[in-house]
Amino acid sequence: MSAAWLPALCLGVCLLLPLPEPAGSEGAVPLAITCTTRGLDIRKEKADVLCPAGCPLEEFSVFGNIVYAAVSSICGAAIHRGVIGTSGGPVRVYSLPGRENYSSADANGVRSQTLSRWSASFTVTKGKSSTQEATGRAVSTARPPAGKRLKKTPEKKTGNKDCKADIAFLIDGSFNIGQRRFNLQKNFVGKVALMLGIGTEGPHVGLVQASEHPKIEFYLKNFTTAKDVLFAIKEVGFRGGNSNTGKALKHTAQKFFTADTGVRKGIPKVVVVFIDGWPSDDIEEAGIVAREFGVNVFIVSVAKPIPEELGMVQDVAFVDKAVCRNNGFFSYHMPNWFGTTKYVKPLVQKLCTHEQMMCSKTCYNSVNIAFLIDGSSSVGESNFRLMLEFVSNIAKTFEISDIGAKIAAVQFTYDQRTEFSFTDYSTKENVLAVIRNIRYMSGGTATGDAISFTVRNVFGPVRDSPNKNFLVIITDGQSYDDVRGPAAAAHDAAK
Repeated sequence: MSAAWLPALCLGVCLLLPLPEPAGSEGAVPLAITCTTRGLDIRKEKADVLCPAGCPLEEFSVFGNIVYAAVSSICGAAIHRGVIGTSGGPVRVYSLPGRENYSSADANGVRSQTLSRWSASFTVTKGKSSTQEATGRAVSTARPPAGKRLKKTPEKKTGNKDCKADIAFLIDGSFNIGQRRFNLQKNFVGKVALMLGIGTEGPHVGLVQASEHPKIEFYLKNFTTAKDVLFAIKEVGFRGGNSNTGKALKHTAQKFFTADTGVRKGIPKVVVVFIDGWPSDDIEEAGIVAREFGVNVFIVSVAKPIPEELGMVQDVAFVDKAVCRNNGFFSYHMPNWFGTTKYVKPLVQKLCTHEQMMCSKTCYNSVNIAFLIDGSSSVGESNFRLMLEFVSNIAKTFEISDIGAKIAAVQFTYDQRTEFSFTDYSTKENVLAVIRNIRYMSGGTATGDAISFTVRNVFGPVRDSPNKNFLVIITDGQSYDDVRGPAAAAHDAAK
């Protein structure tokens, strides 16, 4: 019997009316879906669906291989497994239990991603053919009520363009926090992620869990909508163990922010570290490593150690030493995990204030620049002042600090005079003031000797600095000595 029948009473006459069979049964009409319909959107153990044609392969979100996380696109998984091609077609979907460690694989133009855990899975096989055609739109057999417009398939949201950042939430999964507070922590992180305005052109977020050993739960590229991020956060399970936050921070800086995992060029990289109580290992060194990898570190501390617990803390000032500046911007404290909604907006505002994120290494804050200024008689007093103004304008563009860019200046004629070295001034205001007050020497021009002097006396003391070294020579004419030899030696010394 190819159809189900239902008796109905109408004006005393009983008729048998056919009803469509449920999807998944033999002869059933497949349910038309969109390119982005996910496994979790189909709430049946077995279902026949119809994928549209022309789905962009690069936009599929697929996690796993053969067995796919339920957050994956059904059509993307079907193309990945070779069940259908880009022209779409029927697919049979089988629901499966959740699992850990969904693997990645490249197949049929679709690149699936890894995922550490999800609560439900599915697999796909070739579906039953039908009379419907894959047109690229979900087809409905129901007629919409009069006066009501059909809902459009939602497009990918661009997100908050004023808060472009690549953010890793490093959550505490240790026995310090416990299962209950761990869940409260996840709720808080979800609220922060929602308020950030996640989107394709806005913030991207991922999540790492710190415990005995760090675990990357999901990467920046895995989810670009707040809804999917909230799903993923909810799925993260409590690991337990020691709170090796330093180890996890190093791991995040070195392994999380890569091009393959979704980091974007020219976008601030941020780690928000949640610590319940205190870390079990050294977090200061980890903060330094993170900055060397160009990552801004924020510390959110909850429930500071009570006096009786201070003896168990390796370093009471661990928060101040983990962030690059102890000015209150990079650290944030909450008394406990209850009633945290009021703390969400202030934290989001910090994460979106990119002009203050000067702790990561960039061209503007990780250089040592020495200006070698010609003070010979051929320059003249007025032109010398123009040279100093030129030097000041260049120095203004850099982020000068004790941990950032450093400036030095040497004036030369036949002799050399160090006006100030890299370690003399650590603020932009002081550097600009001393440049303005440099006195004109006057004399001959020996540029080669000046280069050798600067390499030896100015760059020599900072040879172990992590900053890149640059020598800028400002001169108005020909030198009376050899320049090529000292210049080549300077290049060799910089290697």
